Amino acid sequence: MDKKRFHARTVILSDVHLGTANCKIAEVNHFLRTLRCEKLILNGDIIDGWQLSRGGQWTKAHTRFVRIVLKMLEKRGTQIVYIRGNHDDALSKFLPLVFENLCIVEDHIHEGVKGRYFVLHGDIFDSVTKNLAFLSHLGDWGYNALLRINRAYNAYRAWRGKEYWSLSQAIKARVKSAVSHISKFEEHIVELATKHECTGVICGHIHTPADKQLDGVHYLNSGDWVESLTAIVEHYDGSFELVNFTDFVRDYPMPAEEPPVETLEEPVALAPQL
Repeated sequence: MDKKRFHARTVILSDVHLGTANCKIAEVNHFLRTLRCEKLILNGDIIDGWQLSRGGQWTKAHTRFVRIVLKMLEKRGTQIVYIRGNHDDALSKFLPLVFENLCIVEDHIHEGVKGRYFVLHGDIFDSVTKNLAFLSHLGDWGYNALLRINRAYNAYRAWRGKEYWSLSQAIKARVKSAVSHISKFEEHIVELATKHECTGVICGHIHTPADKQLDGVHYLNSGDWVESLTAIVEHYDGSFELVNFTDFVRDYPMPAEEPPVETLEEPVALAPQL
């Protein structure tokens, strides 16, 4: 097996949504297995408590994700920062929690080589739905319905020999309210950076990867591991890069002798009380 590894100072990923059928678990597990870093920031919605409480799916591959992270923590000395998201908001009542190299928090100041970055999931910007929880859950139901349709449609596209196409991303790019939400989301970034005296802000939540300057503030969004399959990497020289799994896997291919774990394991339905 090829032992080539991807080395970085810091890696930030978010919105893995463990416990759902839409999580690209084989891909994210391969990314983490290949990774060697000093610090890993898991920026919210790593576990999808909302879907699990409705009878979501948890496979052995999802457990493997947790084991890989624990191995990074215990055997490689990686600092792990877990930031609460809105889908794992059951953690809120217990925060902050600190266990040596593991901390579970609401937000985090990352001391980068080239400046301070304020890291948060980003759901605090949902000012309309923050106090109307049922609207948040309704939106989540709609998004997951789109993903179910998308899976069926892309199975047909694969049968026709065509590439993957994202229905939900196409809708987000065209529907006025979705475009407006992303725009307003970005507007708050500058205010947040100024408030915390930071060079930049790193978010997740909206499943839209980004690496841009907003009025002098470096804004990064780690995307998700449902559709975009992206992560933010800080290299040892302090530069940041938005890594896309499609490009990553060309340099760090998934082993031929290890097929995607979804083909080996049957999903187990869970409905924990969160």
